[in-house]
Amino acid sequence: MQFAVARRGLPSAAALLKWARAGAPFNEVTLRIVGMRESRFLNKSFRRRDTPTNVLSFHYGGRRGDIVLCHPVIAREARRQGKTLAAHYAHLVVHGMLHLRGHGHGRRMEKREISILRRFGIANPYAVE
Repeated sequence: MQFAVARRGLPSAAALLKWARAGAPFNEVTLRIVGMRESRFLNKSFRRRDTPTNVLSFHYGGRRGDIVLCHPVIAREARRQGKTLAAHYAHLVVHGMLHLRGHGHGRRMEKREISILRRFGIANPYAVE
């Protein structure tokens, strides 16, 4: 686990690890929580999108990968969506881990996310309130 931002207000390392393990069993995964500048740089470098983003996943083959989470984007989205910060982090960690397992965006992946999050008492992140 790597924190490139202040840890105050973030979910605990134990919670992040619990959510990651629920998403996929990987031997080597680094969760890195970053600020806007690093997220924007990575998103521009690897996805050609010149804006920070909530989560990026990098798979290195086998059971190795990185997940980069942008705290300011996640916090802003959680507020806008009326979710707790922890619930939004849980969703994005699980989302990133499923990408590492090869899942693409779509209904099948959403169903898997909903099922995993339900185990933690977290509501469907795609439900419109």
